Amino acid sequence: MTIGVYAAPDLARPTVAEVFVHAAARIHRAAAEIWPGDPVFLDQHVPSVTGYVHRVRVADRTLYAKTSFLGISLVSLLRGTRGSWAVVRQAQQDYEQRPDGLLAREAAQLRALAGLGGPQVCSVVGMRSGVIFTEAVPGPTLTELLLDRPGQTGELLERPLLELQPLHRPGAARRLEPAGVMEERSIAGTFLRKFDGAASAQYVEQLGVERVERLTREQVVELVRVSVRRLHGLRMTLPSVPGTTLAYGDLKPEHVVFPEGPDGRPVLLDPGLLQASPMIDVAKLLSRTVLFLVAHRPDPVTVRQILDGLAVLAVARAGHLSAKERRAWVRHLLTLWLMDTLNITTTYLSAPAGLPLPTLGQALVERADRVCCLVDVVSADLHNPGARGLGDRTLDRIAEVAA
Repeated sequence: MTIGVYAAPDLARPTVAEVFVHAAARIHRAAAEIWPGDPVFLDQHVPSVTGYVHRVRVADRTLYAKTSFLGISLVSLLRGTRGSWAVVRQAQQDYEQRPDGLLAREAAQLRALAGLGGPQVCSVVGMRSGVIFTEAVPGPTLTELLLDRPGQTGELLERPLLELQPLHRPGAARRLEPAGVMEERSIAGTFLRKFDGAASAQYVEQLGVERVERLTREQVVELVRVSVRRLHGLRMTLPSVPGTTLAYGDLKPEHVVFPEGPDGRPVLLDPGLLQASPMIDVAKLLSRTVLFLVAHRPDPVTVRQILDGLAVLAVARAGHLSAKERRAWVRHLLTLWLMDTLNITTTYLSAPAGLPLPTLGQALVERADRVCCLVDVVSADLHNPGARGLGDRTLDRIAEVAA
């Protein structure tokens, strides 16, 4: 395997076992410090490529505990981008004390959102030594409801976006301290971190090295390489970031829970508030819903109903615009969608073989060639400034991939 900025030599990397054992011990120790005398039981690890997450029982309460290593993804950490395990552990001691650490900002965001009256978010019940504890939220997720009630897709997708209206209003950015935003969750910002600079070519070249067979991997690498080049050009056409609105930043269907059932208000998990256009939230919701379809591969009727609901959502969001403005809006939305799709798909592909992936991630690795082909074809359409009917063609292509 080629060695470079993207991947450190195997002997210099932290191992999954080292990272997981350390994180589990931190969680147990933090819980014991916050709730002394209460029994603490680490129930079940929750696979993630970003941070280490564990379901925890403290006395008679079920909580979720999350840790972050140096504010970077587990994939990057395990690839050796921050050095050996000894170096990481030393740096982590300092990082856990920083007031601007990733999870310290997440806790601050959850507490700030709880005081707004909307959106409803999970409750922070403790924070200690870089470990955040949140209440478990029972109920079906948006992904489960979409499969169960595909004919109500438009209505179901509107629910979390309606919850975000207080953030999407002009002036909302004043509710959050500038130091509290999570630019790490920006779609375009993440795309540039991954695919700009000297390390980008090496990163793309090594995609899937530990998870995908050779011929498929070569196809995926070429598709990503071409798509990245197109999306760099399309990024220049995106509107500048507005100064006064907030985006939730990490709006994913699996993180939208309906504790009172499909007719009740949803509760949102894992915020990543940033100063950005509301389109960011629409694009992330669109991207992750499409990936969930590709991963789950429901029957064709269900796929078409969900895609029709996505189209209704997009039309409703752009209904007040002129025909020319609507075409530009759709192009911007699809550009962000493709960027986010490449961002998360390549993260799963670059994960070391020993890192457990969530069900969605494993399914996307297995169908990476189809996902990357979809990104390639739609980005080629977007690269043609005279292309018409982009939305309809895109929906048809998603339906083919999800079949």
